[in-house]
Amino acid sequence: MDKMVHLWLPTRLSIVQPVDARPSGKPSFYSRAFFRFIDWLRNRIAQASLVGDRPIFQNGQFPWVARLETQAPAIRAELSGLLAERRQLPSFHELSPDVGMITSDDQWKTFVFMGYGLRSERNLARCPATARALQDIPGLRTAFFSILEPGKRIPRHTGPYNGVLRLHLGLVVPEPADRCWIEVGGERYSWKEGEAVVFDDLYPHEVHNDTAGPRAVLFVDFERPCRAPIRWLNRLVLAAAPFTDEIRRGKANHDAWERSYYRDKKGPD
Repeated sequence: MDKMVHLWLPTRLSIVQPVDARPSGKPSFYSRAFFRFIDWLRNRIAQASLVGDRPIFQNGQFPWVARLETQAPAIRAELSGLLAERRQLPSFHELSPDVGMITSDDQWKTFVFMGYGLRSERNLARCPATARALQDIPGLRTAFFSILEPGKRIPRHTGPYNGVLRLHLGLVVPEPADRCWIEVGGERYSWKEGEAVVFDDLYPHEVHNDTAGPRAVLFVDFERPCRAPIRWLNRLVLAAAPFTDEIRRGKANHDAWERSYYRDKKGPD
Protein backbone atom coordinates (compact mmCIF):
# COMPACT_ATOMS: atom_id res chain seq x y z
CA MET A 1 0.00 0.00 0.00
CA ASP A 2 1.93 2.98 -1.22
CA LYS A 3 1.57 6.66 -0.54
CA MET A 4 3.50 9.39 -2.17
CA VAL A 5 5.07 11.97 0.10
CA HIS A 6 7.18 14.65 -1.48
CA LEU A 7 10.05 16.14 0.42
CA TRP A 8 13.24 17.37 -1.24
CA LEU A 9 13.35 14.04 -3.00
CA PRO A 10 9.90 12.57 -3.67
CA THR A 11 9.34 9.99 -0.95
CA ARG A 12 7.18 6.94 -1.31
CA LEU A 13 5.70 5.84 1.96
CA SER A 14 4.24 2.48 2.82
CA ILE A 15 1.84 2.81 5.75
CA VAL A 16 -1.29 1.18 6.98
CA GLN A 17 -4.12 2.70 4.93
CA PRO A 18 -3.88 3.58 1.23
CA VAL A 19 -4.36 7.30 0.65
CA ASP A 20 -3.91 9.24 -2.56
CA ALA A 21 -1.30 11.75 -1.45
CA ARG A 22 -0.30 13.13 -4.82
CA PRO A 23 -0.15 16.91 -5.02
CA SER A 24 -3.36 18.61 -6.05
CA GLY A 25 -3.73 18.67 -9.80
CA LYS A 26 -2.52 16.17 -12.34
CA PRO A 27 1.25 15.55 -12.17
CA SER A 28 3.19 16.56 -15.22
CA PHE A 29 4.47 14.07 -17.76
CA TYR A 30 7.98 14.87 -16.49
CA SER A 31 7.09 13.91 -12.91
CA ARG A 32 5.33 10.70 -13.97
CA ALA A 33 8.30 9.65 -16.09
CA PHE A 34 10.71 10.52 -13.28
CA PHE A 35 8.90 8.33 -10.75
CA ARG A 36 8.69 5.41 -13.18
CA PHE A 37 12.41 5.60 -13.80
CA ILE A 38 13.37 5.58 -10.12
CA ASP A 39 11.05 2.59 -9.63
CA TRP A 40 13.06 0.75 -12.29
CA LEU A 41 16.42 1.87 -10.92
CA ARG A 42 15.88 1.08 -7.25
CA ASN A 43 16.80 -2.63 -7.25
CA ARG A 44 19.73 -2.05 -9.56
CA ILE A 45 21.20 0.48 -7.15
CA ALA A 46 21.07 -2.03 -4.31
CA GLN A 47 22.99 -4.52 -6.43
CA ALA A 48 25.59 -1.95 -7.53
CA SER A 49 26.15 -0.43 -4.10
CA LEU A 50 29.81 -0.18 -3.07
CA VAL A 51 28.87 -0.14 0.61
CA GLY A 52 26.44 -3.05 0.65
CA ASP A 53 22.69 -3.08 1.18
CA ARG A 54 21.58 -2.93 4.80
CA PRO A 55 19.38 -0.79 7.04
CA ILE A 56 22.13 0.81 9.15
CA PHE A 57 25.75 1.13 8.04
CA GLN A 58 29.08 1.20 9.85
CA ASN A 59 30.41 4.74 10.07
CA GLY A 60 33.86 3.50 9.09
CA GLN A 61 32.55 2.81 5.59
CA PHE A 62 32.47 6.58 5.08
CA PRO A 63 35.82 8.12 6.09
CA TRP A 64 34.44 11.66 6.21
CA VAL A 65 31.93 10.84 8.96
CA ALA A 66 34.54 10.88 11.73
CA ARG A 67 35.61 14.36 10.67
CA LEU A 68 32.00 15.54 10.73
CA GLU A 69 31.57 14.20 14.26
CA THR A 70 34.50 16.29 15.48
CA GLN A 71 32.63 19.38 14.31
CA ALA A 72 29.47 18.54 16.26
CA PRO A 73 30.18 20.96 19.16
CA ALA A 74 30.49 23.94 16.80
CA ILE A 75 27.38 22.87 14.88
CA ARG A 76 25.43 22.46 18.10
CA ALA A 77 26.47 25.93 19.26
CA GLU A 78 24.89 27.39 16.11
CA LEU A 79 21.78 25.28 16.59
CA SER A 80 21.26 26.56 20.14
CA GLY A 81 20.08 29.99 19.03
CA LEU A 82 17.59 28.43 16.64
CA LEU A 83 16.20 26.17 19.35
CA ALA A 84 15.34 29.22 21.41
CA GLU A 85 13.19 30.58 18.57
CA ARG A 86 12.03 27.35 16.99
CA ARG A 87 8.38 28.41 17.00
CA GLN A 88 9.35 30.70 14.13
CA LEU A 89 10.81 27.83 12.11
CA PRO A 90 8.71 25.99 9.52
CA SER A 91 7.14 22.67 10.33
CA PHE A 92 8.01 20.02 7.78
CA HIS A 93 4.51 19.81 6.34
CA GLU A 94 4.46 23.59 5.82
CA LEU A 95 7.29 23.21 3.34
CA SER A 96 5.99 20.00 1.83
CA PRO A 97 2.23 19.61 2.41
CA ASP A 98 2.19 15.97 1.30
CA VAL A 99 4.19 15.08 4.41
CA GLY A 100 0.92 15.71 6.22
CA MET A 101 0.08 12.04 5.97
CA ILE A 102 2.78 11.27 8.54
CA THR A 103 3.04 14.62 10.35
CA SER A 104 0.55 17.48 10.34
CA ASP A 105 1.27 19.24 13.62
CA ASP A 106 3.92 21.77 14.59
CA GLN A 107 6.09 19.24 16.42
CA TRP A 108 8.65 18.61 13.66
CA LYS A 109 10.58 21.78 12.87
CA THR A 110 13.21 22.33 10.19
CA PHE A 111 15.95 24.80 9.31
CA VAL A 112 17.03 24.04 5.76
CA PHE A 113 20.48 24.69 4.33
CA MET A 114 20.16 22.94 0.99
CA GLY A 115 18.21 20.31 -0.88
CA TYR A 116 17.64 19.31 -4.51
CA GLY A 117 17.74 22.66 -6.25
CA LEU A 118 17.52 24.77 -3.11
CA ARG A 119 20.46 26.49 -1.45
CA SER A 120 19.66 28.89 1.37
CA GLU A 121 22.55 31.34 1.46
CA ARG A 122 20.97 33.21 4.36
CA ASN A 123 20.65 30.11 6.51
CA LEU A 124 24.18 29.02 5.62
CA ALA A 125 25.50 32.48 6.50
CA ARG A 126 23.78 32.31 9.86
CA CYS A 127 25.53 28.99 10.66
CA PRO A 128 29.07 29.31 9.22
CA ALA A 129 30.56 26.37 11.13
CA THR A 130 27.77 24.14 9.86
CA ALA A 131 28.28 25.46 6.33
CA ARG A 132 31.99 24.59 6.51
CA ALA A 133 31.22 21.10 7.78
CA LEU A 134 28.79 20.48 4.94
CA GLN A 135 31.46 21.33 2.37
CA ASP A 136 33.35 18.18 3.36
CA ILE A 137 30.48 15.77 2.66
CA PRO A 138 30.89 14.08 -0.74
CA GLY A 139 27.79 13.95 -2.90
CA LEU A 140 25.77 16.13 -0.52
CA ARG A 141 22.14 16.54 -1.63
CA THR A 142 20.14 17.64 1.39
CA ALA A 143 21.04 19.22 4.74
CA PHE A 144 18.91 20.74 7.47
CA PHE A 145 18.43 20.83 11.22
CA SER A 146 15.61 18.45 12.16
CA ILE A 147 13.97 19.21 15.51
CA LEU A 148 11.40 16.92 17.16
CA GLU A 149 9.40 18.26 20.07
CA PRO A 150 8.80 16.22 23.25
CA GLY A 151 6.45 13.32 22.65
CA LYS A 152 6.67 13.53 18.86
CA ARG A 153 6.45 10.27 16.93
CA ILE A 154 6.82 9.71 13.19
CA PRO A 155 5.00 6.53 12.13
CA ARG A 156 6.60 3.66 10.31
CA HIS A 157 7.10 4.43 6.63
CA THR A 158 9.53 3.84 3.79
CA GLY A 159 11.48 6.23 1.64
CA PRO A 160 11.32 6.04 -2.12
CA TYR A 161 14.78 5.69 -3.41
CA ASN A 162 18.11 4.27 -2.31
CA GLY A 163 20.30 6.38 -4.56
CA VAL A 164 20.99 8.52 -1.52
CA LEU A 165 21.85 7.47 2.01
CA ARG A 166 20.81 9.41 5.08
CA LEU A 167 22.92 10.61 7.99
CA HIS A 168 21.79 11.96 11.33
CA LEU A 169 24.37 13.73 13.48
CA GLY A 170 23.12 13.84 17.06
CA LEU A 171 23.20 17.39 18.42
CA VAL A 172 20.62 17.55 21.21
CA VAL A 173 19.47 14.21 22.64
CA PRO A 174 17.20 14.30 25.69
CA GLU A 175 17.25 11.73 28.47
CA PRO A 176 16.44 8.95 28.87
CA ALA A 177 18.22 8.18 25.59
CA ASP A 178 16.56 4.80 25.22
CA ARG A 179 13.23 6.61 24.82
CA CYS A 180 14.51 8.67 21.89
CA TRP A 181 15.25 6.48 18.91
CA ILE A 182 14.92 5.60 15.25
CA GLU A 183 14.22 2.06 14.08
CA VAL A 184 15.28 1.14 10.53
CA GLY A 185 14.54 -2.27 9.06
CA GLY A 186 14.06 -3.69 12.56
CA GLU A 187 17.35 -2.25 13.88
CA ARG A 188 16.90 0.31 16.64
CA TYR A 189 19.35 3.16 17.23
CA SER A 190 19.23 5.70 20.04
CA TRP A 191 20.88 8.97 19.07
CA LYS A 192 23.97 10.12 20.94
CA GLU A 193 25.21 13.69 21.03
CA GLY A 194 28.22 14.07 18.76
CA GLU A 195 27.67 10.70 17.07
CA ALA A 196 26.44 10.08 13.53
CA VAL A 197 24.34 7.24 12.17
CA VAL A 198 24.06 6.39 8.46
CA PHE A 199 21.06 4.46 7.17
CA ASP A 200 19.05 3.61 4.07
CA ASP A 201 15.59 5.13 4.37
CA LEU A 202 14.20 2.80 1.73
CA TYR A 203 13.89 0.34 4.63
CA PRO A 204 10.79 0.79 6.82
CA HIS A 205 11.62 3.20 9.62
CA GLU A 206 9.94 5.10 12.43
CA VAL A 207 10.98 7.67 15.01
CA HIS A 208 10.02 8.19 18.66
CA ASN A 209 10.89 11.03 21.00
CA ASP A 210 9.15 9.77 24.12
CA THR A 211 10.96 12.21 26.41
CA ALA A 212 10.28 15.60 27.95
CA GLY A 213 12.85 17.45 25.83
CA PRO A 214 13.42 18.33 22.16
CA ARG A 215 15.63 16.16 19.97
CA ALA A 216 17.73 17.83 17.27
CA VAL A 217 19.97 16.33 14.59
CA LEU A 218 21.75 17.51 11.48
CA PHE A 219 19.86 15.64 8.76
CA VAL A 220 21.86 14.91 5.60
CA ASP A 221 21.24 12.99 2.38
CA PHE A 222 24.28 12.14 0.27
CA GLU A 223 24.89 10.22 -2.93
CA ARG A 224 25.24 6.48 -2.41
CA PRO A 225 28.56 5.11 -3.71
CA CYS A 226 27.79 2.77 -6.63
CA ARG A 227 29.59 1.03 -9.47
CA ALA A 228 29.31 2.34 -13.01
CA PRO A 229 27.11 2.49 -15.03
CA ILE A 230 24.51 2.61 -12.23
CA ARG A 231 26.48 5.44 -10.64
CA TRP A 232 25.91 7.53 -13.76
CA LEU A 233 22.19 6.76 -13.88
CA ASN A 234 21.86 7.61 -10.22
CA ARG A 235 23.51 10.98 -10.76
CA LEU A 236 21.13 11.61 -13.64
CA VAL A 237 18.17 11.01 -11.32
CA LEU A 238 19.60 13.27 -8.63
CA ALA A 239 20.24 16.02 -11.17
CA ALA A 240 16.71 15.68 -12.59
CA ALA A 241 14.87 15.67 -9.26
CA PRO A 242 14.75 19.49 -8.82
CA PHE A 243 12.62 19.80 -11.96
CA THR A 244 9.74 17.68 -10.66
CA ASP A 245 6.54 19.48 -9.68
CA GLU A 246 6.84 18.25 -6.12
CA ILE A 247 10.31 19.54 -5.41
CA ARG A 248 9.67 22.83 -7.16
CA ARG A 249 6.66 23.30 -4.89
CA GLY A 250 8.73 22.57 -1.79
CA LYS A 251 11.38 25.04 -2.88
CA ALA A 252 8.78 27.74 -3.48
CA ASN A 253 7.31 27.19 -0.01
CA HIS A 254 10.73 27.43 1.59
CA ASP A 255 11.62 30.56 -0.35
CA ALA A 256 8.40 32.22 0.83
CA TRP A 257 9.09 31.29 4.45
CA GLU A 258 12.68 32.52 4.21
CA ARG A 259 11.66 35.92 2.84
CA SER A 260 9.18 36.42 5.66
CA TYR A 261 11.56 35.16 8.35
CA TYR A 262 14.46 37.41 7.43
CA ARG A 263 12.23 40.38 6.72
CA ASP A 264 10.85 40.12 10.24
CA LYS A 265 14.36 39.76 11.64
CA LYS A 266 15.67 42.50 9.34
CA GLY A 267 18.33 40.07 8.21
CA PRO A 268 20.61 40.39 5.18
CA ASP A 269 19.08 40.54 1.72
